[in-house]
Amino acid sequence: MASDERSANGVNTPGAEHRDSTGDKARQSRRKFLQSASAIMSTPFLPASNASAAASTPEQLPNPPSTRSVTLHVNGEQHALLLEPRVTLLDALREHLGLLGTKKACDRGQCGACTVLANGRRINSCLTLAVMHDGDELITIEGIGTPEHLHPMQAAFIAYDGFQCGYCTPGQICSAIAMLYEAQRGDASAVTADARAANAVLNDDEIRERMSGNLCRCGAYPNIVKAIASVAGKKSGERS
Repeated sequence: MASDERSANGVNTPGAEHRDSTGDKARQSRRKFLQSASAIMSTPFLPASNASAAASTPEQLPNPPSTRSVTLHVNGEQHALLLEPRVTLLDALREHLGLLGTKKACDRGQCGACTVLANGRRINSCLTLAVMHDGDELITIEGIGTPEHLHPMQAAFIAYDGFQCGYCTPGQICSAIAMLYEAQRGDASAVTADARAANAVLNDDEIRERMSGNLCRCGAYPNIVKAIASVAGKKSGERS
């Protein structure tokens, strides 16, 4: 046998050394590939916009919004505030003025828990900016009545048990009071039989339709309708 050949009970056959070196190179290449892949997978992914922002220096980042002077007339009192333009009216009332009666729930204008009155009209305070109401006359649930002198709507909610957990009640009451003003002005709703009538008749269907923007997770709707109907029957939208 040739000198580079070995018997069957030896280690290698002709060309075995070449094959071993080739296999070692293949294993090394595979190991390097797996290491590279592992390094790539462990690197956090950043979208192009975030990646460019991360690479920016602090001087290149956009400046934070500057504050603006805003005067809010809330419940008969004047408040001068310095607010960022992006602060919502809801956050200004709760976080800056400490008026916690206006509730923050969905924060998307879908539940009505944040309803307040702005110049006599009901609005969702989570959907509007505080700077947009500079000089407006705002009324929150704290300005509707007091424990000693309840507004007729507040008294009716108590008399007809129009609340359970009470979380939505401030927005329900503010919305209901504004709804009475709307009906007195002759504003029509989707179920108004005669849109040309001077005053809308607030039957149960009208009340449900006009209050449909205020949700109650406890399901106290029948009692809420009764409470509003009792006040509407007295034609009382004023403070007691």
